[in-house]
Amino acid sequence: MTKREKREHNDLLYEAILTLKNLDECRKFFSDLCTVAELRAMEQRFEVAMLLSNGMIYNDILERTGASSATISRVNRSLQYGADGYQAVLPRIKEQLSDDGV
Repeated sequence: MTKREKREHNDLLYEAILTLKNLDECRKFFSDLCTVAELRAMEQRFEVAMLLSNGMIYNDILERTGASSATISRVNRSLQYGADGYQAVLPRIKEQLSDDGV
């Protein structure tokens, strides 16, 4: 398999995610795709990213989420130096939450 074929093959997962139409389909898909532990880890990392972006300090995040300091640090590194995936999503989800009155 060439590099291009491998990249295209790997993109199939992301393309599949983009076809999901609602929250229920998303939950079902990720439930089939991931183990419970994998889902919990991703959910926790996203919660940590939300809290860090809101200015919460490590110790408070650790207490609130149970995430390890290594996980909090890794998420913070991604926020600061990553591929800007969090920066694309966090403002959108915050806006959605504020529209919902949360």
